[in-house]
Amino acid sequence: MEELLRIIVRSYKGYSSHIWETITHPFETYNYFTLLILVSLAVWSLEIIFPWRKRQSVIRKGFWIDAFYMFFNFYIFNLIVFIALSNTTAHLFGETIEWIGLPENNLIDLSAWNPWVQLTAYFLIADFVQWSIHRLLHRIPWLWRFHRVHHSVTEMGFAAHLRYHFMESVFYKTTLYIFLGYIFNFKLEYAFFLHAGTIIIGHVNHANVGWGYGPFKYVLNNPKMHIWHHAKELPESHPNGVNFGISLSLWDYIFKTNYIPSDGRDIPLGFDEVEKFPTTFFAQQAEAFKSEK
Repeated sequence: MEELLRIIVRSYKGYSSHIWETITHPFETYNYFTLLILVSLAVWSLEIIFPWRKRQSVIRKGFWIDAFYMFFNFYIFNLIVFIALSNTTAHLFGETIEWIGLPENNLIDLSAWNPWVQLTAYFLIADFVQWSIHRLLHRIPWLWRFHRVHHSVTEMGFAAHLRYHFMESVFYKTTLYIFLGYIFNFKLEYAFFLHAGTIIIGHVNHANVGWGYGPFKYVLNNPKMHIWHHAKELPESHPNGVNFGISLSLWDYIFKTNYIPSDGRDIPLGFDEVEKFPTTFFAQQAEAFKSEK
């Protein structure tokens, strides 16, 4: 217990120092704070210059709560609980695998691979893991209760990318830690570049731009595909959702969950009775924990 308390204290001190460093030194290498701001401003500018839904306001419905979600999910949640939780979980995970006799560091060591090959493998594995989790968020009712927060967006814009319940961070990051950190032992210095790519692609996919990427749509997720993921009306063939791709559309085409019947520009977004869903941050967080009526 004393060791866990020391880990928690070190986690809070270390992450608090990290946040302060990123804010006070915005132009240092690998600065996630600067990355988030610059990418957001760039994609927002694209929305303003090339709006797909021309009648949608630049400050669309839900814009400000989504802006708060961006910084909450990127920083505040980590500071409040997640870094301490993840570090203690990693410690307990290490003790558990040692107890059951598994290798202490990893099952498959890819850290010695060529950096470009390793980066490609990291990206593909991470994206497929996230695609799989995303699909489960739609298929398993109690997980869907958390994921509904993301689908409560009724007007799409770049900041909607990071409107999600804090529990999704737990689901995604825990699973990624197991696959990327333990099973495959990737070098973490590559994470910044992959995270940067994911943020850019995710922002663009939620933005008010009508890009489909031509033949590259079969590989890269895109706004014209992702709009159908947020459609209020789902096809009978896929009642649990479609187009689950994070950065890549490839997995949806392989596993037959792709669905783009038209350009989707003005389709209604959300879910049944989305108009009754809470519109404030704390109410949305609490809604997922309420029992079914």
